[in-house]
Amino acid sequence: MTTTIPSTQRAAQIHTFTHPLTILPSHPVPNPSALAPNECLVKIECAGVCQSDLHARNGDWGQKPTLPRIGGHEGVGRVVAIGEGTVQGEGGDGGGDGVVEVGDRVGLKWLARTCLRCEFCRKGNESSCKRQKVHGYTVDGTFAEYVVAWVDYVTPIPDTLDSAAATAILCAGLTVYKGLKHCNARAGDWIAIPGAGGGLGHLAVQYAVTMGLRVLAIDTGAPKRELALSLGAEKWIDFKESGDNLIKDVIAATDGLGPHSAIIAAGAALPYNQALWYLRSTGTLVAVGLPGGKPLEAPFGLLVGKELKIIGSAIGSRQDAIEAMDHAVRGKVKCHYTTRKLEEIESIFAEMSAGTITGRVILEI
Repeated sequence: MTTTIPSTQRAAQIHTFTHPLTILPSHPVPNPSALAPNECLVKIECAGVCQSDLHARNGDWGQKPTLPRIGGHEGVGRVVAIGEGTVQGEGGDGGGDGVVEVGDRVGLKWLARTCLRCEFCRKGNESSCKRQKVHGYTVDGTFAEYVVAWVDYVTPIPDTLDSAAATAILCAGLTVYKGLKHCNARAGDWIAIPGAGGGLGHLAVQYAVTMGLRVLAIDTGAPKRELALSLGAEKWIDFKESGDNLIKDVIAATDGLGPHSAIIAAGAALPYNQALWYLRSTGTLVAVGLPGGKPLEAPFGLLVGKELKIIGSAIGSRQDAIEAMDHAVRGKVKCHYTTRKLEEIESIFAEMSAGTITGRVILEI
C-alpha cells in the first residue's frame, strides 16, 4: 500500500491554559523517515471529544499538559508508515500474530505507550506505569490529521465496525468497561450510573446491562432520559427534579436499600459525595469521572459504618481495550454520537461545560 503523505496538516493545539485551542491550518506532519523503531504514523479518520480534553485545555489537574501540545486522545485511522528497525511479534496488540502493518486500521487511546516492563505493566495495570506517555498530554494527540503512535500500543479495529462507532470505545468505553469489572457486582445487583446520558455514561449503561446488572440511570433532561431507558436502564432519576431528595429517591428506587454499586461517569464532585450516602451497606463506589480540583468528602463514620468500598479506576489495559471493542463488534454496545468538524472544537467544549451533550461527539478528521 502506497500513501502520499503531505508535509503539512490541520491540527488543534493547546498554547496556553487561558485561551481556546488554536486551529493550525499548516502544522508540520511528522517526518515518516524520522520515526524511531516501534513508532508508526497514523492518518486519523475520526477523533472523539472527551471531558478530559477540556480539562487538559484548561490545565485543571495538578499535572498539566506539556505545552504547546496537540489535544485529543481518542482516535481511529490508518497506519501510513512504520519506523525503520521496528521489531514485532507475538504478544503485541495487532491481529492474531501481534503484527501491525502499513494500511492497518488502528485505534489510539489515552495511553500512547507504557514501558511494558515494570511491575504495573506486567500485572496488567498499565495505567499506573510511571513511564507512560499520554496522547494529548505528554505527546501530541488525535486532534490532527497525522499522529505518531506506537505499534505495541495501538488497538486493531475490526473491519465490521466503522471508524466513528469504534472511536469512543477507545477511551469512554474502555474506561467504564474496566470500572465495571471492579464494581464487585453480581448479575441481578443494582448499579447507579450518574451521568448516564453522557459520553461515558451511556456506554456504561450498555456494558452494565450486558453484565446482567440492573441499572438506575441518573442524569437530567428528556433526551438523556430517552437514551438511557432505550439502552436498557431499568429506572431513571432526573437529578434536577429530585434536587435535595436525590439520595432518598435513589434508595427508594432500589428496593429501599440503595444500589449495590455506583460508577460515577459525571465530571463533578457532588455525585460522588451523594453516592456514599445512597449506596447500600457493603456497597462499592467506582470513580472514573475526574472533577477538576474537587475533593471526595467521605465521613469516616459513614465509610466504616456501612463498610463501603471506594475504588479508583483509570482507563484500562491493552487487553481491556480488546474486550471492550469486542462487545461493540458483537452489537452488545453501540456508541450514540454526532459528528462535527475539527474547527468546532471550542463550541463542543462550551456545550460539554453546560452539560447539553447527549452521547458522544466525534470529529471527522
